[in-house]
Amino acid sequence: MRIIAGRYRRRILRFPDSEGLRPTPDRVRETLFNWLGQDLAGLHCLDLFAGSGALGFEALSRGAARVVMVEQAPKVIAALHESAKMLENPPAMETISGDALQYLASTKSKFDLIFLDPPFNMGWIPRLDPLLSGVANEGAAVYIEAEHEIEALRDWRAVRHGKAGEVHFQLMRRETS
Repeated sequence: MRIIAGRYRRRILRFPDSEGLRPTPDRVRETLFNWLGQDLAGLHCLDLFAGSGALGFEALSRGAARVVMVEQAPKVIAALHESAKMLENPPAMETISGDALQYLASTKSKFDLIFLDPPFNMGWIPRLDPLLSGVANEGAAVYIEAEHEIEALRDWRAVRHGKAGEVHFQLMRRETS
């Protein structure tokens, strides 16, 4: 898996096989970052279920001020640390070893962009939904990869969506009243 643009473009990310890990393909990442804009300078990003780290490292490469990657699998966390080392340990990156729900429920941090790419068919999105607004800054966006299209969550509405193979991906913004 390679970083496609920005400061770290063309760098290769290595990751182990792990149950439920599906790295976001280049084509989907290109689409996402076209939707978001190429420059993420100053944004605080959260990559839940970080897996390969493709989304978080791409955000770092494009100038994000801070990227927090949350992952539970020990060998995947180790691979994230190796990738960070290869990128000379970007100071804007923080890796959290732990459960996504516990992190959302306990963090005091707020984010401008939240990446959600949980394992499919395990009911993660409905469990995460009630906690998202509590960690989102005003004007935040949520990017979701899922096994089916998601048009809306509690406070969020899809503003862009696409499909690649069996993966549905959508960019959501908070619904304004």
